[in-house]
Amino acid sequence: MTRFQAKTFLIATFLMAAALTLVAPALAQDASPTPWELKSDMGYAYGKDGTTLAYKLGTNNAGLLLKGAKKVPRGTLFFVGQNGQLYMRSGPYLEGDGKFMFGSN
Repeated sequence: MTRFQAKTFLIATFLMAAALTLVAPALAQDASPTPWELKSDMGYAYGKDGTTLAYKLGTNNAGLLLKGAKKVPRGTLFFVGQNGQLYMRSGPYLEGDGKFMFGSN
């Protein structure tokens, strides 16, 4: 491979990588929903400072953990607003055809 061909190859590779970097987020937005991978031996928290945390649960104090806990109703949507605050919505979030009501246009 000549020096000119090598340089052309490197430039083409760089441009291809740049194009994929720009296109990949757009493709990801149209991806179908994926289930959360919540585990029964883990606790998930939204801290007072707005951080999200995951804790490994033990068996001691399990009764205390359940005391005062409430089940999350089916059909609940969780999302982070533009202000960074975590929200939940109990109510419709799917169109009649199963598409997400609040997706990109």
